[in-house]
Amino acid sequence: MPVLTRLIPSPVVVDIRPGALDDLANVLADERISQSGRLAIAVSGGSGARLRERIAPSLPGATWFEVGGGTLDDAVRLAGDMQGGHYDAVVGLGGGKIIDCAKFAAARVGLPLVAVATNLAHDGLCSPVATLDNDAGRGSYGVPNPIAVVIDLNVIREAPVRFVRSGIGDVISNVSAVADWELSHRVNGEKIDGLAAAMARQAGEAVLRHPGGVGDDGFLQVLAEALVLTGIAMSVSGDSRPSSGACHEINHGFDLLHPRRAAAHGEQCGLGAAFAMYLRGAHEESAAMAEVLRRHGLPVLPEEIGFTVDEFVRVVEFAPETRPGRFTILEHLDLKTEQIKDVYADYVKAIGS
Repeated sequence: MPVLTRLIPSPVVVDIRPGALDDLANVLADERISQSGRLAIAVSGGSGARLRERIAPSLPGATWFEVGGGTLDDAVRLAGDMQGGHYDAVVGLGGGKIIDCAKFAAARVGLPLVAVATNLAHDGLCSPVATLDNDAGRGSYGVPNPIAVVIDLNVIREAPVRFVRSGIGDVISNVSAVADWELSHRVNGEKIDGLAAAMARQAGEAVLRHPGGVGDDGFLQVLAEALVLTGIAMSVSGDSRPSSGACHEINHGFDLLHPRRAAAHGEQCGLGAAFAMYLRGAHEESAAMAEVLRRHGLPVLPEEIGFTVDEFVRVVEFAPETRPGRFTILEHLDLKTEQIKDVYADYVKAIGS
């Protein structure tokens, strides 16, 4: 009898623990990553640059590239600078913007990418997507998954706590995103990848139900693992469906309607997820999600990130336009302005102040 299976695109190395950065040279020496030690390392002018002094002596064959920001132009420029260098791999060392630039550049020059994250702001550190600012606003570009992921929890602790909070909101929103996927399957017959859905949902639930806080290594470990699993879930499904539903449509609505006032990605996604869960009639789940978000210092009401009720209503009304073709609870209900206002009033009563 033939054995039927599939290959899962995932990193060959995932090292998440306190002190992981001290073993980075050994990870990179893996023959599947770099045999010669010739590495192109992209860093930011912030956290990455500060860590360069610590890491550089153990990587004598590396060439360092400082990346100015997180734009498509930055990523294209980085790829151009790396061409002809005969490198084995690209290392993105820093926050999400730098890793996304390094992902895009690595894909452009045909090299594997090692993601060394210095914060846990969102689930992009291990995803097959690079999100980069461009002339039209912001775009998502398909790239290969990182070949390795290294997250030093001691470094994560040194980052501003808002980055950890943002990651919490982003990964918790998986629960709402998978519910939207299942809704589309029931209503429209959209195919669900059960493995991708299971991975994304369990990642979200693990963080949602963990009793620890942003200062606990145990909690940070679970959060980092959940973000990595979410990225792999997106690779399994071939798109962002496991982690992006109405929650992310609302997030994109904030970004597009109020680009200069928008809050952190995870803050908006967490708020969007709690509201979307209420919209779908999962009132107890919505309240529980709101309680956890509050415990970690995340917003659950638009006023908490500087938006009026009317502005939020407009964001929710506009949100479906941000992802044409994606079906979520927002498209399913197709609520009008006054209906959104009424539901929002009920949501506020349900989750308390």
